[in-house]
Amino acid sequence: MSELQIWTYIAVGLSFALYFGIAFWARAGSTSEFYVAGGGIGPIQNGMATAADWMSAASFISMAGLLAFGGYDNSAYLMGWTGGYVLMAMLLAPYLRKFGKFTVPEFIGDRYYSQTARVVGVICLIIISVTYVIGQMRGVGVTFSRFLEVSVDVGLYFGMGIVFVYAVLGGMKGITYTQIAQYVVLIMAYTVPAAFISFNLTGNPIPQLGLGSEMADGVYLLDKLDQVVTDLGFKAYTIQQGSTINLFMLTMTLMIGTAGLPHVIIRFFTVAKVSDARISAGWALIFIAALYTTAPAVGAMARLNLMNTVQTGEVGSPDGNLAFADRPDWMKTWEKTKLLEMADKNGDGKIQYYNDGGLSDATAALAKAQKDGGDVAAAQKKLDEVKAKHDEKWGKFGWNGNEITKVDRDIMVLANPEIAKLPNWVIALVAAGAIAAALSTAAGLLLAISSAISHDLIKSIIKPDISEKNELLASRIAMAFAIVIAGWMGLNPPGFAAEVVALAFGLAAATIFPVLMMGIFSKRMNTQGAVAGMIAGLLVTVIYIFWFKGWFFIKGTEMAASKPENWLFGISPEAFGTVGAMVNFAVAFAVSRVTPPPPEHIQHLVEDVRIPRGAGAATGH
Repeated sequence: MSELQIWTYIAVGLSFALYFGIAFWARAGSTSEFYVAGGGIGPIQNGMATAADWMSAASFISMAGLLAFGGYDNSAYLMGWTGGYVLMAMLLAPYLRKFGKFTVPEFIGDRYYSQTARVVGVICLIIISVTYVIGQMRGVGVTFSRFLEVSVDVGLYFGMGIVFVYAVLGGMKGITYTQIAQYVVLIMAYTVPAAFISFNLTGNPIPQLGLGSEMADGVYLLDKLDQVVTDLGFKAYTIQQGSTINLFMLTMTLMIGTAGLPHVIIRFFTVAKVSDARISAGWALIFIAALYTTAPAVGAMARLNLMNTVQTGEVGSPDGNLAFADRPDWMKTWEKTKLLEMADKNGDGKIQYYNDGGLSDATAALAKAQKDGGDVAAAQKKLDEVKAKHDEKWGKFGWNGNEITKVDRDIMVLANPEIAKLPNWVIALVAAGAIAAALSTAAGLLLAISSAISHDLIKSIIKPDISEKNELLASRIAMAFAIVIAGWMGLNPPGFAAEVVALAFGLAAATIFPVLMMGIFSKRMNTQGAVAGMIAGLLVTVIYIFWFKGWFFIKGTEMAASKPENWLFGISPEAFGTVGAMVNFAVAFAVSRVTPPPPEHIQHLVEDVRIPRGAGAATGH
């Protein structure tokens, strides 16, 4: 066993001992403790737990990877997720806390005075949360695959077992205190390596400043990165490549999706007072900012370090590329996980990592046509065209296609400290942090799913006289089923962790956000409008996502390739939630205008929720 493996087992083992200890110490003894931790969590602790709940595997593992390879265009993930959190803290959290219900479907059922509305809310919540958990399970699988040095599938099975033990045992009370510990672990795991790498590259240990600093050769880091990637045929890192409409819609979808996330909203029910909900939202934003302001530096520095590892000298020079035989241990380890793949296409014993203009894709398309009995002539013609263009630019170097055939975006944060040759204890810390990030959000989501089924369906509709003990049992059984389904889908996810999570945000944007906003700010919104709006928003968004990602995310069932030329108005599936939300609002208001208004007491309730408690009536003379 290597020194790195020993350090990793120590770091991960100690963090798990801490989580399991807390889960056992704070295990739920009542439904109130299981669902909302007894309503007795302080605002600072709740802010920290909320930050851990919200900063998932997508934030920790995947977002910097998307930034590393997508550059400017993927800044929407940063803007959307942080902006959406502000939106939630200002527009929704205090009012929902004042309403004082356990779950989002419970609010929907009571505000819209309808069990039908509640059931539709439960269905939306389960679809959103299961989609979101797929992304977390992928993150868990990637992390476990690395430090156990096994395939992603085996890592995923191992992660499912861990989630099952501590999420099912503790409920919200155990999860809250566990998430506080997980926040401390994940923020250290993210910022410590970033500080090391920033100092190595720029001499500035603060990553946020290092991103805009000069390197040892006097060139600014981002200018250097732009030069390195464009020399190898890739698009410039700091320049927008995609359409502005898609960038805007993706940012908007992630914002309003964040504000409609059931598993984060439920966190604001764990504090004692409405004012505490506001304060904990502010604290959570501070804790979240620590990671989100570091992510751009992590992404840019990871990309630069990766390029410099492979391209050791001048492009095209005989000794300008890393030899296969000399590739570092981190590459060999990631190759075992199948998340990094290489092929010596020109047989020169060196690794060429560059933009080959689609040569690799055209070669693969021809092989597929020959194997499946497709149009071989057309595939061959396409390959000849691409090869001619490729050889014009790269043929003089003897290159024959990009030889790093796969770099999974989700490995960049985990591999970054190894690429930068940081100490083994730092690399081990990152593994522990990545697991903490994935597990904390997975647990919160699973709790949202289980409480929706046991509390909103069974207790409220199917069997109102169910005992508290049996309600807890039903909740834990529902959680176990959710883990199995999410794990199975996580084996073949419809994208990288952050992309899958973006789909979940799109579904939340199209369904939960509008119905909460209208429930708080529109006295005229009634049952019929809310139900029609949720169903319309859900159907439009789900069908659009499945059209490009495969029905129920099953590969091979896509109706069209997910490319800009196929998208409606150039809007990607990840960005379509905003369209779904507009459809939801439009249908809801149209239906509510031609159906009876809500009862008088509901209209008074809506007014009461918006008035700060303790404020006296305004008087005039």
